[in-house]
Amino acid sequence: MESVIDNNLPISKPKWLKVKLPIGEKYTELRGLVDKYKLNTICTSGSCPNMGECWGEGTATFMILGNICTRSCGFCGVKTGRPETVDWDEPEKVARSIKIMNIKHAVITSVDRDDLKDGGSIIWYETVKAIRRMNPETTLETLIPDFQGNESQLDRIVDANPEVVSHNVETVRRLTREVRIQAKYDRSLEVLRYLKEKGINRTKSGIMLGLGETEEEVIQTMRDLRNANVDVVTIGQYLQPSKKHLPVKEFIRPEQFEKYQKIGLEMGFRHVESGALVRSSYKAAKHIL
Repeated sequence: MESVIDNNLPISKPKWLKVKLPIGEKYTELRGLVDKYKLNTICTSGSCPNMGECWGEGTATFMILGNICTRSCGFCGVKTGRPETVDWDEPEKVARSIKIMNIKHAVITSVDRDDLKDGGSIIWYETVKAIRRMNPETTLETLIPDFQGNESQLDRIVDANPEVVSHNVETVRRLTREVRIQAKYDRSLEVLRYLKEKGINRTKSGIMLGLGETEEEVIQTMRDLRNANVDVVTIGQYLQPSKKHLPVKEFIRPEQFEKYQKIGLEMGFRHVESGALVRSSYKAAKHIL
């Protein structure tokens, strides 16, 4: 990969990473509903750069099981610590939010809940079912944790049967221990493979670039995902949430992202979203096609 600069000093964001302010009638309408009803979307809490575009297409992302994670990944801005008590009314609350916002395609994600015996999988199941009941026309993607590879917990996701199930490997094999301290690269691949074998129609994964990986490592990761029968891959630029998190080693140029997209499509992925501002849920609605 080509770096913007070649030293260990903090590096400035290049011009291609500048984000346009969200605009549009649909965005304005949804922003008003979120503020009025105090709805919790990760689009707003995570300051997603694609919020205006996604909301304009009727897509939004919701995070369940609280906002405190049991893991401490070096890239993630979510708080780590003792999680909150499970809110068993949350499935209905999320489903109601989707109805109020008139969301066409919803992405549901969560923190890791290794503190729970079921890993949070029951809330996951109940959330999908509540959304289906209250919003029968809404399509769904579940961006799940690895559930420590527990098949009975993964089976609850399979039984809920969302249109897309996503689980991110986040980075290349060599950097996994540093980037995803409590996760395992091969376990994530096995989770994706298991989901496909159990009948999930569309599986998906994502990786971040700019953490020190090489081009060949990125391509090998893509091969590994295809070998696990993953259908969709997203590739985006890592951005450091705070000074406490892993630093950005390099900013990947647009032409390099275009190269990865071409390679991914040649490998046989149904969709490849590759660009500096691409995030897991970017253009998520078209990934069900």
